[in-house]
Amino acid sequence: MPHTIRLSLLLYGALGLSGCVRLGPDFQLPALPWAANWKSQPLAQATQQKTQPDSRQWWHVFADPVLDHLIAEADAHNADLEVAGLRVMEARAQLGIALSGLYPQLQQVNGASLYVDRNQWGGTLPKDTNFWQHSAGFDLGWELDFWGRFSRAIESADASWFAAQSNYENVLVLLHAQVAQTYYALRTAEARLRIALSNAKLQKRSFEITEKLFNSGDNAELDLQQAKTQYLGTLSTIPDFEAQVASTRNALSTLIGRPPSALPELDTNTGVVPLIDRAVLQDVPVNLLLRRPDVRTAEAQVAAQSALIGVAEADLYPSISLLGSIVWSTTSLSSTPNTLDLVGGPTLSWNVFDHGRITNNVRVQDARLQQLIVIYQDSVRQAAREADDAATGLVKALERDSILTEASIAAERSVSLANTQYREGYSDFQRVLDAQAALFAQQDNYLVNRNTAVNSLIALYKALGGGWYSSQPLLDPATRQQMQQRTDWGNLLDEAKEGVN
Repeated sequence: MPHTIRLSLLLYGALGLSGCVRLGPDFQLPALPWAANWKSQPLAQATQQKTQPDSRQWWHVFADPVLDHLIAEADAHNADLEVAGLRVMEARAQLGIALSGLYPQLQQVNGASLYVDRNQWGGTLPKDTNFWQHSAGFDLGWELDFWGRFSRAIESADASWFAAQSNYENVLVLLHAQVAQTYYALRTAEARLRIALSNAKLQKRSFEITEKLFNSGDNAELDLQQAKTQYLGTLSTIPDFEAQVASTRNALSTLIGRPPSALPELDTNTGVVPLIDRAVLQDVPVNLLLRRPDVRTAEAQVAAQSALIGVAEADLYPSISLLGSIVWSTTSLSSTPNTLDLVGGPTLSWNVFDHGRITNNVRVQDARLQQLIVIYQDSVRQAAREADDAATGLVKALERDSILTEASIAAERSVSLANTQYREGYSDFQRVLDAQAALFAQQDNYLVNRNTAVNSLIALYKALGGGWYSSQPLLDPATRQQMQQRTDWGNLLDEAKEGVN
């Protein structure tokens, strides 16, 4: 049999064996025995099944164009979201590195031109020679994926890429919730400031009346000082509310990628705090929990680590490679022939005495896998807890809202009655002061509770993984252009135009 035929058969045989074994465990989704039967009474009260608005863009439930604009701004300019997008690109490049393992790992062209000054002595024919020696060659080395080392590495890198995409979506979930909560915290602070100004104006009027009565001798100084104390006490809350408005506005500016500024788009809907009684869902809560981006990230991390066990186990077995070289050489010596060498064949290497290094590395990878399984299972439990807590918070805030609404109406009526009875001489001025203090407290409590209800609704959407959609690309055009000018990204940056939705 000719040499070339034997070499070809050997090559095809080795390629046929390549990849026929995949060491390590295949990925299995960690078990969640409780999830199939899990039900939450607060969630049943706080949610309803409808198709619109889509929970991926749950903020449309507020029908607030200002909030819609702020979330679009955050999607386009938020720094944390941009970093998450770049990490997706990093993971995609890492997958490309892993895919290269399917091809020959050594592909090397080499060449050399050497000048030799040879001096010889001793013997019967000493001779000094000077000559040039030239050589060129191509080396090829291909470790076959006999044990699945490279296919498992690709599996791990692919899962890591998926984890990066899920993490990007999780940043979207957190960002949209944070923008909405900050926006309504600002509206609440504005409303509380307005209530404080209104009550200060009312109390100032009482103070001025008692001051005139005292100066005319028709009233005791005690009424004057009590009215003054209450008025100044309410007045002192105004700078605090103004500071809250300013700091919350600055926080909102940072979230949407701007420096601290006035945000003129906030001039409409000032002080409006909505009340929505239930979250709109397109699926049952337990399924939404399992689709939460952070849960899917944890799942992908389990898959990536599971594949790494196979990569580590491959080191326990022999490495089979195909090596080949083409080498041409010549010299300037007239009596020396030129040569062209063709060298090829299989090689085998095996660390038979690892002294526990490889075995313990497999154990390390397995322990890391078990850690990630526990983290995944706990992440689902934590998600269920967050959803139940948010639903409970919403239900209870709604119950309290109806009570505080009646209390605020009663407090307004009390102020009116106390003023009337005081003017007619049926009660002392203390009842007026008490009624005014109760009115301010009830109106402020009403606004604080209304903000609690809004926060709970937003937290419920976030706990169920809502808000992971964005119409913006993974990387903005300016970033893509900057990266393309700096580095050859091939067509990977074109993939970033579409995002991960």
